[in-house]
Amino acid sequence: MHNASGIGTYIKNIVPFLLNNFDITLLAKSEELQNYNLKNKVKVIECNSNIYSIKEQFELFKKIPKCDVFWSPHYNIPVLPIKAKKRIVTIHDVYHLAFYDTLNLKQKLYAKFMINQAVSKSDIILTVSEFSKNEIIKYTNTRKEIKVIYNAINFNKFKVINNNLEKLKNKYSLPNEFILFVGNVKPHKNLKRLLLAIKDLDINLVFVGKKDGFITGDENIKKLITKNNLKERIYFTGYVKDEDIPVIYNLAKLFVFPSLYEGFGIPPLEAQACGCPIIVSNVASLPEVCGDSALYCNPYDVNDIKEKIEVLLNNKQLREELIQKGFENIKRFSWEKSAKKIIDVIEGLK
Repeated sequence: MHNASGIGTYIKNIVPFLLNNFDITLLAKSEELQNYNLKNKVKVIECNSNIYSIKEQFELFKKIPKCDVFWSPHYNIPVLPIKAKKRIVTIHDVYHLAFYDTLNLKQKLYAKFMINQAVSKSDIILTVSEFSKNEIIKYTNTRKEIKVIYNAINFNKFKVINNNLEKLKNKYSLPNEFILFVGNVKPHKNLKRLLLAIKDLDINLVFVGKKDGFITGDENIKKLITKNNLKERIYFTGYVKDEDIPVIYNLAKLFVFPSLYEGFGIPPLEAQACGCPIIVSNVASLPEVCGDSALYCNPYDVNDIKEKIEVLLNNKQLREELIQKGFENIKRFSWEKSAKKIIDVIEGLK
């Protein structure tokens, strides 16, 4: 999952800090590590099975060597016995249990079994917010200690940028003025309501994500765009290079994140670091992460999402206020600080 959104960001930012403290072996597809200068610093055991597969379980069983600590950064832990003295798991959220009714039978069986196995087989459970901690307890009834260690953002990458903005705008054929959404296309991201909310507003909407997955992954959304004559106002960037994403945040008038469920939610912080004011849902972990630095909307109410977008578009003073509060808010989150806490947890297992 090194190149996945969310969990991939977590892995890429935490692992470099661990290298200074431990002798690390990574289970990975080695080609995924080439761009991140990790392959030459650590031992890599090649693993090529599909995630969430039975083959993955047998491959983990065969390939995990003797070790002091085995850490899984996601709940797809090895279920079969492994030669590890201690085990740590990071469970970012329990979306699959909270939205159980939206899953097919196979997904339901896998999620329920694996999340409960991850909790029961691990010596330490890490998660990324107090919200997720409470959700894990709620859905697994565990009495084990769960340590909350927040996610963060890379301040060297996400920042206010004044150069090459026009060049990047042309590269991705972006409109002069737009609101921005960054993320994947899963149902809990609430993109349908966001599309309905901008239907009657005079503003463009840019999606940073894979266009193919968005369109083919949900035919109802495709129909929604066509039915409401939104084709001319919806811009799909498709794949965006990592170094280009901060520039798009800098170009946006505001960032909207109407998600129904987030274990943490990194994109709103990325937007804030780039000086972009944010509108986020008033549910899940987002109030915990954003504090008083966001304008909140009811993600289940299309009119409320619309009204909040309208308010922020038309109120320059409020935008400036939220930008300044955003700069203050992001000071709470640091990958270095988070990694230090994880290192302390690992040291404590010795």
